[in-house]
Amino acid sequence: MTKIAVLDDYQSVALETADWSRLRPDAQVDVFQDHLADEADLAERLNDYEIVVGMRERTPFQRSLLERLPNLRLLITTGMGNASFDMNAAADLGITVCGTGGLPYPTAELTWALILALFRKVPDEDRATREGSWQVSLGEGLQGKTLGMMGLGRLGSQVATVGNAFGMNVIAWSQNLAQERASEFNAKLVTKQELLSQSDVMSIHLVLSARSRGLIGAEDLALMKPSSYLVNTSRGPIVDEAALVDALRNNTIAGAGLDVFDIEPLPLDHPLRNLPNTVLTPHVGYVTVETYRIFYGDAVENITSFMDGAAVRVINNPSNPR
Repeated sequence: MTKIAVLDDYQSVALETADWSRLRPDAQVDVFQDHLADEADLAERLNDYEIVVGMRERTPFQRSLLERLPNLRLLITTGMGNASFDMNAAADLGITVCGTGGLPYPTAELTWALILALFRKVPDEDRATREGSWQVSLGEGLQGKTLGMMGLGRLGSQVATVGNAFGMNVIAWSQNLAQERASEFNAKLVTKQELLSQSDVMSIHLVLSARSRGLIGAEDLALMKPSSYLVNTSRGPIVDEAALVDALRNNTIAGAGLDVFDIEPLPLDHPLRNLPNTVLTPHVGYVTVETYRIFYGDAVENITSFMDGAAVRVINNPSNPR
């Protein structure tokens, strides 16, 4: 019997969004809804499994954990890349890592949900209306405001396109952004300092890497206008979280819309939970029915192909596959 573990199925939908009956009859699929952060507990749980399906970065697989999983042969990440999976360690240990397809637009859509929630005070008005009050805040319009794009890749470009449709002035910066790319999306190429100081809302769309980690620190946040908002649907560590908390507490920026954090799930005692000028979502940028159907559907295909000896969507290159 081949034992398969599906991790971090927070919404309990993994078995509903793909046809797992395609697996061989001797395949045993166990789905876990709870999240284990302790490596020892996780190693104990997964010790007998040959195949593990992870969901994005919810559970990291670093060398120290992989070395404690002697039976693991196939590790699947949703998406075709995962910064929390040690691909080299997996290759060294003979563990094949495969990815899945995905969709870019859900995260871009959530970005606009956060922007609109901030500008029109949606959480405040929703809460007040439920409590019996009526019209407790004064919202702001988007037309004529400046949308700052930190990153203009496949996600950032979609956000910029919507900004143009709202009649916003779009400016953009990233380390390698060229004028030709900016012009393609009716965006003005600016310096990092200009992006920070001119934006009424700055939206982050960068891949987390050694170069982008901590890219926005206290000095950068100090350049932003007191009336401006920061939105991050990329990865938490791109922004110095402690510096952001200080800026929000001291009202040196107007607020922040955040879908990503340094530690996920967000600790119960985290100060961001108690800051009124934030809109927080639990890393749900990619969490849609359409995305999950691709994630889990491809995961099933990865498993069947691997068990047939012809692995697909392989990310690493194990020297001696188990």
